[in-house]
Amino acid sequence: MATSSTYKPVETMTNLQETETVELKKSTSELKEGVISIVAMLNKHQRGEVWFGIRNDGAVVGQQVSEKTLRDISKAIADHVEPKIYPVIEQSAVGSRQCIRVQVEGKEYPYYAYGRAYIRVGDEDRQLSAKELENLILGKNRDRLRWDTEVCDKATIDDIGPGKLKSFLKLCGLKFDTIPNSLEKLNLIKAGRLLNAAVLCFARKPEKFFPNARLRCAVFGTLDTTVTIGMKDYYGDVFALINKAEEYILEHINIGMRLEGMLRVDVPEIDPEAFREGIINAFCHRDYREYDSVNIAIFKDRVEIRSPGLLYGGLTIDTIRKKMVSARRNELLAELFQRSHRIEKWGRGIKMILEREPATEFEEVGTVQFVATFKRKNVEAFPSISVGETTQKTTQKTTQKILELIVSNPRISRIELAAEIGITADGVKYQLDKLRKQGILKRIGPDKGGYWEIVKE
Repeated sequence: MATSSTYKPVETMTNLQETETVELKKSTSELKEGVISIVAMLNKHQRGEVWFGIRNDGAVVGQQVSEKTLRDISKAIADHVEPKIYPVIEQSAVGSRQCIRVQVEGKEYPYYAYGRAYIRVGDEDRQLSAKELENLILGKNRDRLRWDTEVCDKATIDDIGPGKLKSFLKLCGLKFDTIPNSLEKLNLIKAGRLLNAAVLCFARKPEKFFPNARLRCAVFGTLDTTVTIGMKDYYGDVFALINKAEEYILEHINIGMRLEGMLRVDVPEIDPEAFREGIINAFCHRDYREYDSVNIAIFKDRVEIRSPGLLYGGLTIDTIRKKMVSARRNELLAELFQRSHRIEKWGRGIKMILEREPATEFEEVGTVQFVATFKRKNVEAFPSISVGETTQKTTQKTTQKILELIVSNPRISRIELAAEIGITADGVKYQLDKLRKQGILKRIGPDKGGYWEIVKE
């Protein structure tokens, strides 16, 4: 834009107010503050305007205007704003008084005033922290820097599992002919090379290229992580991991029963649709540049789904709870989820979770993790569930296996039990202590050299 210093009357304004794109200054005695406001607005909205001769309450006081005044404003902006911008500076009439209007536009953010970066928050200018500045730069380049659209250098067409691709295309209503043509239809190839999203979703072994293509699950015997009953890692494509996560939760929470006519129907203590949505969100929107996996942690009172990476695109916990909005860190991956009917386009996922499980909590932990927490329910709170029918299937299987191993070898150690069953030594200790308290199991002799005795079946 060219700088203009000619008198240019404009329509009289009587309702000027400070906003995120308008700043009012009583005179050029506040020129430095005005330059800072210009940078703050550019960093937030890539446009803005500053008026000199109008107080911040909107009262028009006027500004003495000369050629030197306009040159001073232009010079302050040229000397103290980086990268360079080219403002339109105009002498303008507001009512019967003369004022100065400075209009700016620019997309080369972040902009700096006097060596510092600022952001507009409401009608105030706030200096950006190092982390906020980093996020601003990443936000500007997010399309170019998206992980899912980057080429996976080491992967080839031979790494793609044709069966996985065929099953996916069938869900989408598309036909399979060759692997390259099919991937082309899904925009998963660039110049003949596989994109990260193609490998994550359809490679025979995605973990060969991405060690964080992993799901980590654990069950804890208390309200914290002090007693681990069981822990397991899963590897594979993102769709397989979603299914594994869903199965793991269903295996380790209470399943009640209710009658529908003559049929008995399983009733999990947490709505499956709700936690499935939480799982899908975790894999779809996570930050795949972070080495960590998606983690499922099952405690006595809750189930946590932990996803690497904070909310994206300026979203907040309050925003996602109250409004149907969506900002997608992995746009291509989200499109694949949508094509296969795993997510909806308009960000209804959080709303659906809260409709089915209103007590669900969302939290950002530090700078690295987003956590969705689903409350486990006391089964007595379900009027439609028969308490006598409630079972903890996995716990019963583990207990039965422990008893069978003890029958065959009464001197078996905790470590040997853990290895045979596939759970941790702490998990075995937890189960053994519980069996002793129930009067089912008894220890004869010392820890070393003693043996187990089953008191009652």
